[in-house]
Amino acid sequence: MKNHVGIVGTGIYLPKGVMTAAEIAEKTNGVWAESAVREKLGIKQKLMPLDPVADGTQEMGALAALDCLKNTGVDPKDIDLILCIGEEWKEYPLTTSALYIQDRIGAVNAWGIDVQNRCCTCVSAMKIAKDMLLADDEINTVLVVGGYRNGDFLDYTDRNMSMMYNLGAGGGAILLQKNLGKNLLLGSHIISDGSLARTAGVQIGGTVEPITCDNVDEAYKSLRLFEPVKMKNRLNEVSAANWVTCIEKSLEKSGLTLEDLNYLAILHIKRSGHLGMLKDLGLREDQTIYLEDYGHIGQIDQILSLHLALEQGKVKDGSVICMLAAGIGYVWAANIIKWGPASV
Repeated sequence: MKNHVGIVGTGIYLPKGVMTAAEIAEKTNGVWAESAVREKLGIKQKLMPLDPVADGTQEMGALAALDCLKNTGVDPKDIDLILCIGEEWKEYPLTTSALYIQDRIGAVNAWGIDVQNRCCTCVSAMKIAKDMLLADDEINTVLVVGGYRNGDFLDYTDRNMSMMYNLGAGGGAILLQKNLGKNLLLGSHIISDGSLARTAGVQIGGTVEPITCDNVDEAYKSLRLFEPVKMKNRLNEVSAANWVTCIEKSLEKSGLTLEDLNYLAILHIKRSGHLGMLKDLGLREDQTIYLEDYGHIGQIDQILSLHLALEQGKVKDGSVICMLAAGIGYVWAANIIKWGPASV
């Protein structure tokens, strides 16, 4: 069998803090009713950081990595490379999250690097990991891992930000290995649109608008749409088509078609968009997991969805999985995984 890359297993860390649909509605000062948060935005509750130490971005990644090692039985000394997909909002700016995680889990023989593609980072990093595994004889095992808590910057009174009211917190890890013989990572496809690079982000705290004594309170609620009309119009024009292209291209690269697809590991989006995507792909609701009890944990969503699907028996030997993601900037990405022994 020619060289290939397989998924050894996954790990997650979920904080114990919770924000309910009612609490989200209250924070919008009555603009959104609890029923609308539940039904339209698709949020029953979302997970929130609670522990000041364990729920840091880097530490949540480390705890997810430890869970992954426990679940797979892999010796951390056998990890050659750590690709950290954790967010830039973390315990200490300008520290390298991959190296923090390396030390926490005892991966003394690995080297590490942080990669970032917003909520597409997991799918993007998995492609990078596969390409590196196949290109470098010295790399046999790669850990893709990270934490996420960008919801700290939300201003629930900003009506433009309803698309991000679902932002939660958590950590995820997925371990990939060369020539594993099972759970093959097949084709991937990624599309980016740089015209939207600065239509959304945290406005205050960078070099253009530094934090000052006068704006410090506003700074920590300044995750915003800088150009909401431009962003929304452009997404309405291209987003659905780009997602379909990513799915179709990744399937084509895998030698498969839509008819082969069994499970969709999709990020949390509003309920109508989620149901519309299933309809377009010809999938049933039981062929995915709608993360309405977790919220949108950024690039961790795909790992969480796969992890839960394995626990619930939605993914079995022979299942064809599509991980689907999108991130502000703007990026769309998909990959295909064939679960089970390579011969199945």
